[in-house]
Order: sequence, then structure tokens, then C-alpha cells
Amino acid sequence: MKKIFLTATAVFALLHSFAQTTPKDTAGFQSRKLKLEEVNLVSSYYTQNGNNAAVTGGIGSQKLTDIANVFDVKLVKYDSKSRKHTFGLEVGIDHYTSASSDKIDLQANSSASHADTRLYPSLSWSIENEKKGTTLAFGLSSSTEFDYQSFGANISFSAKTKDRSGEFTAKLQTYLDQVTLIQPVELRTNVMGHDQYGSAARNTFAGSLSYSQIINDRFQVMFLADLVQQNGYLSLPFHRVYFKDNSVHQENLPNSRLKIPLGFRANYFVGDMFIIKTYYRFYTDNWGLTSHTADIEVPIKIIPFFSLSPFYRYYTQTAAKYFAPYQTHTAAEQYYNSNYDLAKFNSNFYGAGIRFSPPKGILGLQRISMLELRYGHYTKNINMSSDIISLNIKYK
Repeated sequence: MKKIFLTATAVFALLHSFAQTTPKDTAGFQSRKLKLEEVNLVSSYYTQNGNNAAVTGGIGSQKLTDIANVFDVKLVKYDSKSRKHTFGLEVGIDHYTSASSDKIDLQANSSASHADTRLYPSLSWSIENEKKGTTLAFGLSSSTEFDYQSFGANISFSAKTKDRSGEFTAKLQTYLDQVTLIQPVELRTNVMGHDQYGSAARNTFAGSLSYSQIINDRFQVMFLADLVQQNGYLSLPFHRVYFKDNSVHQENLPNSRLKIPLGFRANYFVGDMFIIKTYYRFYTDNWGLTSHTADIEVPIKIIPFFSLSPFYRYYTQTAAKYFAPYQTHTAAEQYYNSNYDLAKFNSNFYGAGIRFSPPKGILGLQRISMLELRYGHYTKNINMSSDIISLNIKYK
């Protein structure tokens, strides 16, 4: 399948057509007609390399490239009770090529699994009562690729404090997935087509609580807590595990996983030119994996409509109790896995973004209000690295 990528020329042409046909709103007027509030177009290119591919039992190339595009539209209207309704439509499409996925069939020069395309649309609807300071929101989502199908739904409620300095949010999410059971080629009993592989269910249920507080005109904080329960087939069927006796097996993991992430954000405004954004997250689960994430970003306003945002994130985790490297597991173990995503490692992610939002718009088109370009470099201490560059264009 051809790679799909939104070029800058196509983006500008599309947004220019919006700018020609969408009238400006009258300041302070709450229209009961549905109007376009914002359009975002995000394109990114990701590439990685490493030597711990799970498809080949924790050894071998992890070379991968991914091109992603997301088109996001927000529409707004007010009802007869002056409640603000926001409708969102987001459509994303990724195309990747993977050296490790190509090794599901070890003897093929280029198997069907060496590349895939993922399509993931979503819909959202929120109802905000600005007088009461409450918001009720709903969402539906879907994700489709060759060996995976996911359907999601969410509902959330937010309420601001009387002085509007704090806000509490509660959210429930569920994802109902189907995993196609594609085995490594040497473990298949006969040759099968895609519709004959069979599938297994994987369900995720998550509850989230957050509270944000404006301490003063310079300092803001947020506390976050989640509880995530996964049930069903949590392995990936084409991940190999090589035992000490050199026999090959499919990855086998428990059919239940409980995750608990806890987070804290703090933003401090240093005058008119600097913002210090910080984030910390603690994570633990019943597979024995514990992690810590620390993140800092410092947007610097060079001139009123141009800013630079360097960032850095440090991450460290312990190994899950079911992980072991190539040719380490034995037949005495009930569960086994050689996926280095569950290994002990540290990682660093750093880079910078530039944001351009001139008052007269991009290329003289006032409705095209912002252009942002970000680059990040990621490294693990287990011989894996990646790079990502993304472009975001906003129309308002």
C-alpha cells in the first residue's frame, strides 16, 4: 500500500479554501448555529533502530519507520440554555515498515507483515455549562490494522470550583479489542489465510481522576491518578521465546494485568518570556514492573509570535517478572516473554519545538493561526534509539 503523507502544499491549499468560505464571528456573540472553531493537521515521521526484536526472541533488528497523519476538526454551537456544545472529529492514518515484523516468516525475503497501515478515527462531544463551570463529555474511537481491531468509548465529567481556580475531572474509558492469532511460521500446523488464523479478545477498562489548581497568577499544578484493568489475550502471538534448550515457543503472559499510574504536573510562569513545565509519573503493576518518568519543557518566547521549546524526559523501569533474554527461559516456567519493552532499562528523550503564530496568519492567511515543528531523539541503554519529527498546522 502506498505511503500517505500530507505535504505542506496540500495543507495550505486545504486551509486556504476554508479561509475563503468561513465567515468571521462577531465578537461576544454566542451563535446557536454550528460553526468551525479549529482544525489541526499533524504529520510526523518516526524511525528507530536496535537489536532486541521480540519477533525473533529478543535478538535481531528493530529497524522501523512510521509515517503518521492526523486530521482533527472541532465544531461549536450554543444551545437555548447557553450551554457550549463542542463536536470533534479526528481521523488518523499511519503507515509503517518493520524489519522485525518481516521475520514472522523467517524464510521470506519480504513477507506480508513487513508493512502495515493503521486507520484510527474518533468522535467526541462535550457539553459545557459555563455558568456552573461543569462539562460532560463523550467519545467513541476505532483502530484498524491487519492483525488488530479496537473499539473504544469514554465518558468524563469536569467541575470547576466556585472561584474557578480549581477543576476536578473524572473519566471512564473502555477498549474492546480483537487480536488476530498470527503464529511464527515454524509453529504453524498448516498454511492458513488471514481469515483462518482465529482471534482472541483483549479488553481494557480504565478510570481516571485529576485535579488542577491555580495557586497564583504564576504557578499552576495538577494531580493525576489512574486505575487500569486489562483482561483477555495480553500476549502477542508472533513474539518468539527461545528456551535454554533452543526450542522455540510463542510468548505466553497472564490474561490479567492491573496498572496504577500516579502523576503530578506543575507549570511556573517566569515573567512574560519563560514557562517552566514539569511532570512526574510513578507507575506500578501486578506483573512486577515499576517505573518513574520525569519531564521538563521550557517554552521561551523569543518575540511575541515566535517561541522555542526545548524539552527533556528521563524514564527508568524495572523488569517484569515474566521477562528473560534470549535462551534463558525454561519449560518449568508458566509464563515467559523476551520482549525488551518489559525489560529493565533507562531512557532519555530530548529535543525542541519551534512555534510560529503571527497575528496576520501564516503566509498572509489570518485563519491559519499557528505552525509548530518539533524534533525529538530517544535512546535506551539497551542499544535502541529513535528519532521523530512532527509538523502541526492550526486553522481557527
